[in-house]
Amino acid sequence: MVLVKKAILMVTLPLLSLGAMAKQTTSTAFDKQVVEHFVAEMEAKHQFSRNTLETLFAKVERKQSILDAMSRPAEKTKTWGEYREIFLTNKRIKGGVEFWQKNQQALTRAEQQYGIPAEIIVAIIGVETFYGRQSGRFRVMDALSTLGFEHPKRGPFFRKELVNFLLMSREQGIDPLALKGSYAGAMGYPQFIPSSFRKFAIDFNNDKKVDIWKNSTDAIGSVANYFKSHGWETGKPVLATAKVSGKSYRQALQPKLEPQKTISQIKSLGWEFATPVVDKTKARAIELTGKQGVEHWVTLPNFYVITRYNHSTLYAMAVYQLGQAIKTERLALNQSNSKG
Repeated sequence: MVLVKKAILMVTLPLLSLGAMAKQTTSTAFDKQVVEHFVAEMEAKHQFSRNTLETLFAKVERKQSILDAMSRPAEKTKTWGEYREIFLTNKRIKGGVEFWQKNQQALTRAEQQYGIPAEIIVAIIGVETFYGRQSGRFRVMDALSTLGFEHPKRGPFFRKELVNFLLMSREQGIDPLALKGSYAGAMGYPQFIPSSFRKFAIDFNNDKKVDIWKNSTDAIGSVANYFKSHGWETGKPVLATAKVSGKSYRQALQPKLEPQKTISQIKSLGWEFATPVVDKTKARAIELTGKQGVEHWVTLPNFYVITRYNHSTLYAMAVYQLGQAIKTERLALNQSNSKG
């Protein structure tokens, strides 16, 4: 993610007054030299107070449960049929309808302003946090520090997110120890990581604050802004179901998320689609293991945009199908109410 801006003033973190606290050493939960190097960089590059950061890190906790969770994400351990069952439930569908009804004005405005279908926005929030009910139990500071300082492969990524989190906390006037999120440091209704917050989160209700933790309107606008910024094509389809025949169909299958073949090329390898798709459209042919057996799909550029939120085919498929189920349920409910 791209940083939005760099602070240029000497500012200390909110709610951490050094005058009221005795000086403390950095936490022994992490390698002392690693933390001291990070603190020195934050002081030199972003004008943070070294003493304030030392005081902060003395309160940060290493969480083995976070490292364990990172090693077994559901997207990599479950089949599509198993993964789908987590999110395509009656409770989550009905919860989506309720969220849509409560936030109809904001969703309509987001759709008009950004061109993102309401059902996609609702489904993202539904998959991420069950419409704000499950936004995470870990302190974001603990999560990002644990992963940034101790994850063997993704440490550099999470250290960058830790930098963004501290900058975000300073910019927003938030105590960094007060915010909770996922084991990966994602926050609020839409589970934005700090760099995404700084780049895409917006004040959608015009109250001069950006609040994705308690304000569903800001969360809706922020998700819409995220999708628009990543290239969502308004009015274009997301995917199409397919049937395959012959011996060459597997040559069309593509592991990379971004569409690389045209529909015409995929058709030539034995694929037929349930709905018409323009031949020159870039697409990705996939094969998934569902509850009823093997499923074949072609995913289109808008599906790829969904994967920018979470780089997983199963995730994007769950978002799309949940959104369609919510839209269908809401339409049926509205029709029933109008007849009554």
